[in-house]
Amino acid sequence: MTISRRDLLRNASLGAGALTLSPVLSQIQAQAAGVTQRVPRFVFVVEGNGLPPQHVMPLGYKFKSVKAGGGWVRERATMLNESLEGKELAESLQPIVNYQDRITLVHGLSGKISGGGHSNDFGALGAYNCGSGVGNSGAPQGETVDVAVGKQLGGIFPHFGVGISDRNTHDVIYNCSAWGKSQPTPTICQPMTSYGALFGSVAGGSSKAEFNAKTNLLDFLRDDVKRLRSQVAGPEKDKLEAHLKGYEDMRNRQSRLGKIEGTLRRTAPQVDDKFKSEVESDRLDAQFDIAAAALIGGLTNSITIASGVGNPFFSVKFTGLGIDIGKHSIGHGSGFAGMNADQLKVKIRKFHFQLIHDLMKKLEAVPEGDGSMLDHTVIVYLSDAAEAHHSRCREWPFVLIPGKHTGLVGGRYLHFPHYGQQGHREHGNLYTTLLHAVGDKRTYFGVHDAMLKGDAGGDGPLPELLG
Repeated sequence: MTISRRDLLRNASLGAGALTLSPVLSQIQAQAAGVTQRVPRFVFVVEGNGLPPQHVMPLGYKFKSVKAGGGWVRERATMLNESLEGKELAESLQPIVNYQDRITLVHGLSGKISGGGHSNDFGALGAYNCGSGVGNSGAPQGETVDVAVGKQLGGIFPHFGVGISDRNTHDVIYNCSAWGKSQPTPTICQPMTSYGALFGSVAGGSSKAEFNAKTNLLDFLRDDVKRLRSQVAGPEKDKLEAHLKGYEDMRNRQSRLGKIEGTLRRTAPQVDDKFKSEVESDRLDAQFDIAAAALIGGLTNSITIASGVGNPFFSVKFTGLGIDIGKHSIGHGSGFAGMNADQLKVKIRKFHFQLIHDLMKKLEAVPEGDGSMLDHTVIVYLSDAAEAHHSRCREWPFVLIPGKHTGLVGGRYLHFPHYGQQGHREHGNLYTTLLHAVGDKRTYFGVHDAMLKGDAGGDGPLPELLG
């Protein structure tokens, strides 16, 4: 009797001694069975220093400015929902123009609840005000959407954050993602540290040594807490129980990493000079490589790439692009090397979308279900400072790139009615939509703007985005 490759894969067993819960084998089995994965994974790309709406929209649209929300906004009295087919995209978006049928540009949402300024810090992804100010990053007032979808999707790392800051000496910062109130999650700014955290179990040299040392330390701490727990009672015992759970969760993660060594060896990025470079564009490029490898290896289903995000980390110099002034100066109108501030912003933004394009190509090359990993991935691009360097968050532009099998609509230009108008919506509604796509049907994510009345606001997802 001949057994087809399809039947062999469908009936394959991982086995206790094999790659337990190996994401790669699971993907192969799902493909053999013809199963379509409907729950998407997420990549959040957050760029600091504001996002002028015209940088991420189709060309040829003109808007009048009107007063709303205590300032000026682009006038849009009714909902605009059009196909992107045949439209010319702004220069910033040209690196992803070959994926135009997947892109959805979302304009007109507000986020005044987050406050505004140089950065909204945790409020950008949290849809709340975290008390940010000049030189003050504030504190998270709740979970952020990138972490919320990660909790829903699960994984060895429910959420992972990488990026760059304004200083090449920063290793780990806390700037935009949070597990919950007063629980910021780290953004790793050094590619070699990111690599060690994700792939240290199969790396050589210091990364492998650090992985083994951490595993041994967690074993010691876990056993020590267990011994102490037997000697106390009441509130002290409850506190130790919480500590023990934390250590056990981390130790279990180390164990799970050890069990998928074969997968990690196949998917780990090739470490080259850019991983150790002092040039910020090289480091950001390396972080995108790490993000792709982490997704392909099944280490996480939600990753955030933060480029110069948060106070006081936003004044990044992109010297690797030939720009020797910081983004803070550019935000205040400074030019450089014959380019004005807007041209410099576009050049930097275009570089980010080139990195997004390269990430998409890597995901597209990996089969999954009835398509590729890209078909089951949602990429969300935004700025932590909404629409301007000194933002007021009356408009918060987004670029979504939802895969074909994510339950979200691609190939559209959506422009919601401007602030205060009937049908206006907030960025919290967008985040509610993303959560609905992964099965979290909460009514609303974040905090509503109390100044919005009647039908200018409200709960629920954005139906225009749900396929």
